[in-house]
Amino acid sequence: MIKLQQKWLYLIFLALVWGSSFILMKKALIGLTPLQVGALRSLIGAIFIVIIGYKSLKEIQKKHWKYVFVSAMTGTFFPAFLYAFAISGIDSSIASILNSLTPFNTLVIGLMFFNTMFSKRQFIGVLVGLAGTSVLILQGANLNPDQNYWYALLPILASIGYACNVNIIKKHLQDLKPLAITTGNFIIILVPMFIVLFYTGFFTSLQFNTITYQSLSYVAILAIIGTAVAKVVFNKLIHISSPVFSTSVTYLIPIVAVLWGVLDGEQLSIIQLLAGIVILFGVYLVNRKK
Repeated sequence: MIKLQQKWLYLIFLALVWGSSFILMKKALIGLTPLQVGALRSLIGAIFIVIIGYKSLKEIQKKHWKYVFVSAMTGTFFPAFLYAFAISGIDSSIASILNSLTPFNTLVIGLMFFNTMFSKRQFIGVLVGLAGTSVLILQGANLNPDQNYWYALLPILASIGYACNVNIIKKHLQDLKPLAITTGNFIIILVPMFIVLFYTGFFTSLQFNTITYQSLSYVAILAIIGTAVAKVVFNKLIHISSPVFSTSVTYLIPIVAVLWGVLDGEQLSIIQLLAGIVILFGVYLVNRKK
């Protein structure tokens, strides 16, 4: 019973934090480039996690490191940039709804590479979700002709990365504590993120003013709470639940993100809302027990 309550508390916490991360990225992009937002988000998070979790690195054995590396790339490194670029091209609320494809991809990746069973009902759920995604993207392109909806592919790619990460942790890193996995992830991406920042001119040519300071404050919140702390909690959630339940946090993330988006003046049509509901219904079918 305690574990059941714990996993639901983790799920709600992650929904609130990650649901708010889309609007934080949008605000950060006012004064920073997508590459800078993605790199800073991970770099600040890495420094924070390494300070509090460096002792846990001794738990990681030689056999674990290749999986920790893949987990770092698919679950942190590439998604950080994919979402930053996506929100520079489309509304943050749309990116959050597309993020709800993660449970679909978790199931498909699990079937293809991790011997996960795939029922007829789940297959129908995947098709329903894909149909909703298509409507969401097409309607968004009509509603916002000034936005480039090719950017909508980026959250989908990020969700595939998240799906790979969840399956890898569940299958190959189950014997490691969540803090050890997270610290290992950030140790791996620490130097690459620093290099990205260097080549974007962040240390040499960035003009520091009120706008950039505000953007940096948004990135700091995003990095420490939305990336570092949330990643530890998410890895803990994976350990005490199933991969599909863990990624079901994407049921709730769009609700929080859409509310933030509407408050910030983003347009969202009835058809887009219905398409979002169709996606979530598809996710429900994928996760529903017999």
